[in-house]
Amino acid sequence: MDKQNQTVLKEFILMGITDLQELQVPFFAVFLLIYMISVVSNLGMILLTKIDSRLQIPMYFFLRHLAFIDVGYSTTVGPKMLINIVTKQKTISYNWCATQLAFFILFIISELFILSAMSYDRYVAICNPLLYTVIMSPRVCWVLVAVPYLYSTFLSLITSIKIFISSFCGYNVINHFYCDSLPLLTLLCSSTREIELIILIFSVFNLVSSLLIVLVSYILILLSILRMNSAEGRQKAFSTCGSHLTVVVILYATLSFMYMQPKSSHSFDNDKMASVFYTLIIPMLNPLIYSLRNKEVKGALHRIWKNLSQPPR
Repeated sequence: MDKQNQTVLKEFILMGITDLQELQVPFFAVFLLIYMISVVSNLGMILLTKIDSRLQIPMYFFLRHLAFIDVGYSTTVGPKMLINIVTKQKTISYNWCATQLAFFILFIISELFILSAMSYDRYVAICNPLLYTVIMSPRVCWVLVAVPYLYSTFLSLITSIKIFISSFCGYNVINHFYCDSLPLLTLLCSSTREIELIILIFSVFNLVSSLLIVLVSYILILLSILRMNSAEGRQKAFSTCGSHLTVVVILYATLSFMYMQPKSSHSFDNDKMASVFYTLIIPMLNPLIYSLRNKEVKGALHRIWKNLSQPPR
């Protein structure tokens, strides 16, 4: 890292979601509520899938990791965003900006591939039910979550290090509410071609490969469901996949909107709105979707509530 980078840029200024003062208090109240619901519901999902004996199957093992990831990237962004809304000095230190970028990339990429692993799990459960426990052994489940974590860590470190060893021009205003790679690239004096190429190649690979796994899994699931003779069996299969498919559609639709805009119409303001959706709103929606649409989760909640409401003997 050159001397100018070390001495001039000790911190960045985050422009935030909006500079309209009359919106600061409403935004703070809404986003604080969303963040609190997200953290409480995701931690509740982790606890529920850990302690309930009927939820000790691979599907809920993956759901527990999805909830952990949702807490991770909403917490990476949320608290700092809320602090900056209510303070006049909307700064973030140089080191924390690099850390925030690294953790955000780690969690968002992990989410894509955990959702892919969940799709594969549903494919095995519906298309090979007799071999489900053999194929989806605890060892296989751990591999399916460990590989995304390791790959995401590797990619987050490459991207963050490449950006933060580059030369910044001295202008330190980031047109975003957190440290994201694209707004940071606009502040670099050195050539960004190599970093942009790395981001582009891996972004396309991550989105396409994870989406391909989801699509292939669900095409095979659909074919299997259509071959079922029992209407009850078809309904059960659809209800089992419904929650996961809803989560997948919401996340990929948001990411597609953000990353597939034509360059001529690309806007950081649009990026901010999409980022609010997948950093705060999606982590809040995921546990709610699984709670409201999943009979086993609702049953576990009912059992726990019943046990808590019973008077001690």
